[in-house]
Amino acid sequence: MKTIKNNINKFMLLMLLGASSLMANNLELAATVISDNEKFITSRFMGFITNLRVTEGSFVRKGDVLYEIDTSDMDAKKTQANIQVAMYQTQLQTVQRNFDRYKRLYEKGLVAKAQVEEIEMNYKNLSDMVRVAKSQEGEVKSQYKYLTIKAPNSGVITKKMIKSGEMAIPGMPALVLTDLGNLKMQAEIGEADLFKVRNGSKVDIEIPSLNYKTTGTVSAIIPSSNPMTHTFLIKISFKKIPKVYPGMYAKVFIKAK
Repeated sequence: MKTIKNNINKFMLLMLLGASSLMANNLELAATVISDNEKFITSRFMGFITNLRVTEGSFVRKGDVLYEIDTSDMDAKKTQANIQVAMYQTQLQTVQRNFDRYKRLYEKGLVAKAQVEEIEMNYKNLSDMVRVAKSQEGEVKSQYKYLTIKAPNSGVITKKMIKSGEMAIPGMPALVLTDLGNLKMQAEIGEADLFKVRNGSKVDIEIPSLNYKTTGTVSAIIPSSNPMTHTFLIKISFKKIPKVYPGMYAKVFIKAK
């Protein structure tokens, strides 16, 4: 009887040691909810910002106007292009009348062929100039659409670096648009634990503030920008629920294999 009890005690001890070892090999990582589609909004042309319609925290839909750029400079270019087209067209009409008249005179033997050819060359040159001027006029008109900055997708404005009346500078970020429909979790994992995950691995995740627990999938493993830390970034896809926003604290649980 005593032998049986001793065997049971040994078995229980082994079970406890095994469970303890398994728990020690399980990994818990601190994570952050991020958007996998964050865009820096800027303008193509320089100009003063007018009609700024958003602020930090504004929700926008694809195609919504975010802000506009003053059209004064573009209006001046458009006027200049219109004047140039009109001027060349007037000159072309005059040359065309002369060309038609000289052809009739040449047929009657009243002018030399060289005179007709000279006017014909002038006519062709002006025709080309009219075509180029109209092309430039159309290009100026098409640029007006770039003075109205619209949201490329739905999301929330998470950063605003401009104010109405300031100068918009091409290439300089004006707004940051964060897509709330494409959220992931991001965590750091040490090099020694990297063998525990791979692309496609299933992990348990939790957002404590929402008491939300579910299973996620490792979608990317990225070497850290600082090799001295010997850590890697992992991104985890998960099923989104309402009230989940970028920046939320989360936990990732990786089970021992």
